[in-house]
Amino acid sequence: METVEHHGRTTAYRTVTGDGSGPVTLYVHGSGATHRPWSRQYAPGGPAHPAVALDLSGHGDSGDVTTAPGRETLDAYAEDVVAVARAVDATVLVGNSLGGAVAQWVALETDWDPDALVLAGTGPALPVFDGLLAWLDDDFERAVQFLHGRDRLFHATDESLLAPSREQLRAVGRRVTRRDFRTCDYFDVRERLPAVEAPTLALCGEHDRLTPRRYHETLARELPRGEFAVVPDAAHLAMLERPAAFNRAVEGFLDDAVDGYSAR
Repeated sequence: METVEHHGRTTAYRTVTGDGSGPVTLYVHGSGATHRPWSRQYAPGGPAHPAVALDLSGHGDSGDVTTAPGRETLDAYAEDVVAVARAVDATVLVGNSLGGAVAQWVALETDWDPDALVLAGTGPALPVFDGLLAWLDDDFERAVQFLHGRDRLFHATDESLLAPSREQLRAVGRRVTRRDFRTCDYFDVRERLPAVEAPTLALCGEHDRLTPRRYHETLARELPRGEFAVVPDAAHLAMLERPAAFNRAVEGFLDDAVDGYSAR
């Protein structure tokens, strides 16, 4: 892992150079996660290289912040993304779930402008089930089990996917995961989508009950340069569950959206 210092803290990220054909693509994880769910995207055979995946503040190897859930946390996470993007000369931003909200926040609230966005398993607003918010307050293990129910994080019931995902949530911990989900619940940029100028792919897992198809259709319809695609046989973490299909969708989009990109 490499690091960048900014705003009095350290943000960690992983870089895989690959064939170096560009564009530099930066991946942003979701609530209670780290850079690891992007392993099939930054690995050889992923949709673009160099590929970079970061740990947001308080996750994985990155230093934490003391922000309140909501705008303060969105601002801090956007600072993490922009600091890494500038350190690695990234031009494409890919975000999942909370990471997709952060990607939209970067496009709307910062002076760093990506050439293209991929928003996967996310939406222009991310309301969270009241029961989940309550369990994140006082019954974290129940929250972990709820998220791993059928068609939430995963469509499949394969323990090779479920077990590492549960352990990652436990490692990030209740406090940071609670902050993440409450920040999602605060997030709402539906009225601001016309201001996002970058070409954007809204990429939905077919069976995703956490951020369903209609969220992505709204993004594709309301963004000035929005497109919509579905990853079959997948739920919220489609990039882990069906990486080949996810990567093909991203490749096809980037081939049309980014100058100098050529899908392999």
